[in-house]
Amino acid sequence: MKKATKKNALYAQSGGVTAVINASAAGVIDACLRSGSRIGKIYAGRDGIVGALTEDLIDVTKESRATLRGLRHTPAGAFGSARFKLKGIDQNRAEYERLIEVFRAHDIGYFFYNGGGDSMDTALKLSQIGSQMGYPLVCVGVPKTVDNDLPLTDCCPGFGSVAKYVAVSTREAALDVASMARTSTKVFVLEVMGRHAGWIAAAAGLAGRNANEAPHVILFPEIPFEQQRFLERVKQSVTDYGYCVIVVSEGAHYADGRFLADAGTRDAFGHTQLGGAAPLVAGMVREHLGYKYHWAVADYLQRAARHIASKTDVAQAYAVGKAAVEFALEGRNAVMPAIVRKSSKPYKWTIKAVPLEKVANVEKKMPRNFITADGFGITAACRRYLEPLIAGEDYPPYRNGLPDYVRIKGAAVKRKLKSRYEL
Repeated sequence: MKKATKKNALYAQSGGVTAVINASAAGVIDACLRSGSRIGKIYAGRDGIVGALTEDLIDVTKESRATLRGLRHTPAGAFGSARFKLKGIDQNRAEYERLIEVFRAHDIGYFFYNGGGDSMDTALKLSQIGSQMGYPLVCVGVPKTVDNDLPLTDCCPGFGSVAKYVAVSTREAALDVASMARTSTKVFVLEVMGRHAGWIAAAAGLAGRNANEAPHVILFPEIPFEQQRFLERVKQSVTDYGYCVIVVSEGAHYADGRFLADAGTRDAFGHTQLGGAAPLVAGMVREHLGYKYHWAVADYLQRAARHIASKTDVAQAYAVGKAAVEFALEGRNAVMPAIVRKSSKPYKWTIKAVPLEKVANVEKKMPRNFITADGFGITAACRRYLEPLIAGEDYPPYRNGLPDYVRIKGAAVKRKLKSRYEL
């Protein structure tokens, strides 16, 4: 009787990267390496799903053990990511058939896709097309998003570290502004990520506990922006405390749905391109109140800041990667490892599998009871939810005063298909 061959595994990163997405990669790779005879070679898509489509694969086993260990403390996407959204199967079946063709050529039986809601949708569709084409393929989504907007999971790996960075930055900047407010800057505006969900903006609320402590105003996507109410709050804060710190989500919008910072363009996923909420809000303050101000946009800094990552976040990112492989080896197809909170004090959590069909393209927003009645701050319930997620430090090793991050060699896997795929 012919001995069954071991199926190979493919891992790919998708969308905006995080400070801990490589920790998930490390979890996937470690679990594959420890699977013994159950998984053969481990590949990664160079630049995510684009690498899979173009048959541009990386042989992960060619990396040194030191490099693979170093992934756990290295930010960004070590194997390359991409904002490339596959259309529906009915709209462009050829793309999915091409992926199965690549998988078949390289004997890939396990696919681990590390991303957000759109990526979970892709993993789900790939599991479906594999079944339709009679190709045995186990697809498991690995959760990742700084926006913390995936459903059925207590939190999303990547969020805790962004939350920690934003909370720390808000506290530090507030001290700076407060020390100069009498004769100089009275208003500071920080813009953070968050298209439709205000989780990151909410995290800034951890910077202070009392009414006189920053941030004095948080602008959430969940609360329609009203200019007059906003300006009155800013003026009152300056009157009461001498200064005002404002944190605005990039997704803040008016009652009619228009984003404050709509740039008029769209990204590769079809989302409205945002940016510029901070200078817009600061301009309102200058025009109507005349206060001297400064503004900043956290942008990539907030999601790349591995030097101040949350220990909880790093542990969870690694755990979901490891669990993804364990679920796959159990034969669980089209699922995602979700984090389940068992208690907040002390913070205890575990992992369970949830169906991709219940996760794909579903957005989890801030519950109203997490936002104060006036719409400008966070409640005690929100604080109880957030605080465990930023807990602990997991510093990377340092060399010559800088974090010592790793870079992969990225050894290419030999192509087997004659056809080439053009993006």
